[in-house]
Amino acid sequence: MSSLTSAPTDHSLKREFNLWSSFAFAFAFISPIVALYGIFGLAITAAGPRFWWGFFVVFAGQLVVAFVFATLVSRWPIEGSIYQWSRRLLGGGYGWFAGWAYTWTLVIAMATVALGAAGFIANIAGIDSPTGTQRASIAFVILLCGTGLNLIGRQALKMFMTASIIAEVIGSLGLGTWLLVFHRHNSLSVLIHGAGASNASGYFSLSGPFLVAVAFIGFSFVGFESAGAIAEEVHEPRKNLPKAVIFSLTFIAVVVIYASLAIILAIPDLSAVANGSVADPVYSTLTSALGSGIARPVEVLFVVGFLASFLALQTSASRLIWAFARDRALPGSAVLAGLSQGQRLPRAALLVTTVLGSILFLLSNLATNVYTIMVNFSSGGFFLAFLFPLIGFLVVQLRRSWKPGPFTLGRGSLVLTAIATAWVIFEFLNIAWPRKVYPQRYLDWSEWIMIGVLGVIGAIVYASVRPRIISAAVIDREEEADEAVDLRSATA
Repeated sequence: MSSLTSAPTDHSLKREFNLWSSFAFAFAFISPIVALYGIFGLAITAAGPRFWWGFFVVFAGQLVVAFVFATLVSRWPIEGSIYQWSRRLLGGGYGWFAGWAYTWTLVIAMATVALGAAGFIANIAGIDSPTGTQRASIAFVILLCGTGLNLIGRQALKMFMTASIIAEVIGSLGLGTWLLVFHRHNSLSVLIHGAGASNASGYFSLSGPFLVAVAFIGFSFVGFESAGAIAEEVHEPRKNLPKAVIFSLTFIAVVVIYASLAIILAIPDLSAVANGSVADPVYSTLTSALGSGIARPVEVLFVVGFLASFLALQTSASRLIWAFARDRALPGSAVLAGLSQGQRLPRAALLVTTVLGSILFLLSNLATNVYTIMVNFSSGGFFLAFLFPLIGFLVVQLRRSWKPGPFTLGRGSLVLTAIATAWVIFEFLNIAWPRKVYPQRYLDWSEWIMIGVLGVIGAIVYASVRPRIISAAVIDREEEADEAVDLRSATA
């Protein structure tokens, strides 16, 4: 019984992040460059230029979610975000599976982003069509470098995140403005009348092109919740983290919507792009407008965005694994919950993300379709993980047992939570729906297959650790004491 009521000792992280750095962290998590480059070609091929309006649909839904998450992080500013909130809302088992889903989403997304960055780096190095082995090898080097930077400490992480925002402003807003002013080939009417798939019948139907594009766009507006993943490393988290959650999503939306508009209007042959004849519409448009000599250095800015996103994903995954381990909720928790001297970093948890990433790179090299499965799961996985705290928060409010933190939605809380929950259910099903897209039918079902496999493995792991998991109340008391020390030092 004592194992359930006594807390591990010496598990205080250093608070070296402020409002700006927590915002930069969430911003870099799914950077506008990564978001736009990752989905643009897929969305415009699926739905034509009219897909652009889907950004507003997804942003509206995600903004409601962000306000709900800001409420939760204000109440529980504890390392691990979705895992911690879900656990405190509907109990240990419920929270454990929320964290399990979120952990694998982060790790798989981390590997996917590294492989995406590898393609850019190969192009910069003069390798126009890198093989799977070359991409996996470059991604592995990225993984090692990212792990090294994470192990150096939070100051290095903050510097890189700030550099990434500068790269985003130049690479997205700067280039977008240049394209709009000097290289515009299409009128705004294409956003209404469209081209290619835009003119298909049933465009807005449940199985129509527009909702397919909305499914792709969903990946553009996640990551804002990651500010809560580093909650115990942020000064005055109850005040700063709600702002970071909401501001990061809003800024990302502005940049992505603006840059995508600029690219759509600058595409030389819009019908060819909409019909899928152009493999990489973003790069081809930049090359057409700027020339290959200028477009290639621009790829360096893209690499910075991808690397920053990779670092934020790896950091979030390592903190979530550490939070699990502190609660004694994973095998090997005694090792995984350890912190380094001085910097107070979860080095063992970071190394676990390195090992898992390496395995995913190896699998992607051995089987071509593994990368497709990773992309499919990481997009839907975020929305699946979001559902846990949203449903939990809705239930707690219906029971009238909610006690808010400093940031609150007031009387509109229940309505907004219901809207956010309905939106995330819709978007998850929209992403996971097994539409016939791939020649291999199992790829259309890959989201559900991954959920089933990880669910079975998770059930086995949870059964093995359940007897020794620590009460959430113990961690809450530990965190409140540490937060009080931070407030006293801030006012001293």
